[in-house]
Amino acid sequence: MLKASWYKHMLHFKFDARTSRGHLATHNAYFIKLWDSENSKIVGIGEAAPLKDLSIDCRPDFEQFLNQFTSNLNVWDDNQLSAFPSIRFALETAIIDLKNGGKKIIYNNDFFNGIKAIPINGLVWMADKATMQQQIKDKIAAGFTTIKLKIGAIDFDDELDMLKTIRKQFAANEITIRVDANGAFDSKNALQKLRQLADHNLHSIEQPIKHGQIEEMADLCSKTPIPIALDEELIGIYFKEDKAQLLKTIKPQYIILKPTLIGGLKAAAEWINEAEKWNINWWITSALESNIGLNAIAQFTSTFRNPLPQGLGTGSLYHNNIHSPLEVNNGYLKYNKNIVWHDV
Repeated sequence: MLKASWYKHMLHFKFDARTSRGHLATHNAYFIKLWDSENSKIVGIGEAAPLKDLSIDCRPDFEQFLNQFTSNLNVWDDNQLSAFPSIRFALETAIIDLKNGGKKIIYNNDFFNGIKAIPINGLVWMADKATMQQQIKDKIAAGFTTIKLKIGAIDFDDELDMLKTIRKQFAANEITIRVDANGAFDSKNALQKLRQLADHNLHSIEQPIKHGQIEEMADLCSKTPIPIALDEELIGIYFKEDKAQLLKTIKPQYIILKPTLIGGLKAAAEWINEAEKWNINWWITSALESNIGLNAIAQFTSTFRNPLPQGLGTGSLYHNNIHSPLEVNNGYLKYNKNIVWHDV
């Protein structure tokens, strides 16, 4: 019989992490441990780390539900966990880890074996203009050829000026620029802002307006001069037919998949399958998990032949992350099997 327990680990950012939704200094990760009652020495582990003001399961009764869930695993089915996508992700990956011997093996593939690395974008966090410009320089110096800037929190003209500065130094075939608005634009003037952004040869923009404005987003996607990637729009969409209907209605150029927010790896695979039916491209992004969650997402990502840089460069955000074999080098995420996992 499967047994479970959970442990809370508060992650501390190395900096004041700023988004259009506010500031983050800490982030709670909940590690779910699974074992067979007849062999407690082998333990599978998964991470549930709901994001404040974004995850549908970031709610006051989260820990209460975790207690109920782990005390009796057998009473819960997949549909009941739809309201707790991060727990669904944690359970899914913990089961796989347990089946593979409790060695943090989610997919025993070329990535896990250190043969294949994953190209990733370098993330530039919201800050004052000078700080963001320094972040951009640091990312390029570190070997990133795709830069992702979070926009929407400082003066828009300053953001345009930063993009202009990058383009003066690097052509689009040298440095790819993605921007993420996190829904910061007003639907009434979003198209105008997209036209201004288009002057700087951007790869894409994530979630220009708040999620839930289906008609407005569909209209934007049909008129935009910059490819639009849906992100928050995917949260809370559980059933396959609803996923298909959303993509059919909005027709985005890209979707971005965050397993913690959308309900796990199986859910992400369903989104990918539906997107490809509509010729919609995609990439996968971590959502501020610790290295436990990031490891599972990275191993899953590496099972696909997607050449786009992924959003998996979040392992170095925290002072107290779980020490792991995950390394970022020259714009790639790799698994260094010479480095040993620290205990959780």
